[in-house]
Amino acid sequence: MAEIEAALVVKLRKMSGQGMMDCKKALEESNGNLEEAMTSLRKKGLATLAKRADKQASEGKVICVSSPDGKEAAMATLCCETDFVAKTDAFVATVDAMGDYLLACKAADSVENLLGTEKDGKKFSDCLTECVSKTGEKTEVGNFARFKLEGTGSIATYVHFNGKIGVMVEYETSTQAVADSEQFKFIGRDIAMHIAAVNPISLDSSGIAADVVEREKAIAAEQVKDKPANIIGKIVEGKMKKFFAENCLLSQGFVKDEKVSVEKVLTDTAKAAGGTAKIKRFVRFAIG
Repeated sequence: MAEIEAALVVKLRKMSGQGMMDCKKALEESNGNLEEAMTSLRKKGLATLAKRADKQASEGKVICVSSPDGKEAAMATLCCETDFVAKTDAFVATVDAMGDYLLACKAADSVENLLGTEKDGKKFSDCLTECVSKTGEKTEVGNFARFKLEGTGSIATYVHFNGKIGVMVEYETSTQAVADSEQFKFIGRDIAMHIAAVNPISLDSSGIAADVVEREKAIAAEQVKDKPANIIGKIVEGKMKKFFAENCLLSQGFVKDEKVSVEKVLTDTAKAAGGTAKIKRFVRFAIG
């Protein structure tokens, strides 16, 4: 067996983040071939991932990035098993690297395409493998979404201070000047914060699945089954209006002033900026 120089072991350790003995063993097995040794260590990471496949990855971070011109934004969750690992250098480095891959991936919602995205000849799946190899914990992409403006408007993003809740909101405005105004930018971000805090089910009632609506109607009817038959329908209708008002973003009371709906706040802000605006879509990710 060839003698492995200490400098080569140190180099592999810096590249992989693994312990000195693991690096030396990998180099010995590869007869001093650095690339083969790195592959061996990455395979170790894959083995670790397979072994921990049944573990719950309920910790981690939300990553959200925007393009320099603000026309594109992407968000994902990188999940691991424990909060301890989420704070390690290896995990944080993977989070930082993930930002570049998010915008490079052109598929809107495909985690598989994100994993296969390459930067500088390296796939993001390789970054995950290396992270697993260093931490010994299951690490995976939980959710992924990507927005791209097709006309005038803006994309507001918000990540909560704990890094575990993130929101993207796409606005369509009558002119770009409306979207670029300071008051609109401010409210745009505030609405993203509202979504993070309140967690609406959908933009409006049309976005709520039919089975959910029927379930809520059934619950409402059960609650008032002992009422006179001639008023049950009206009571159920009233309960459904309240359900929609509480769970649809546009009709919710704005978190900073619950007497005013989110839709009115948006409309009034756009009008003050000289135009109109509407929310095209939003997405909210949460870890844990």
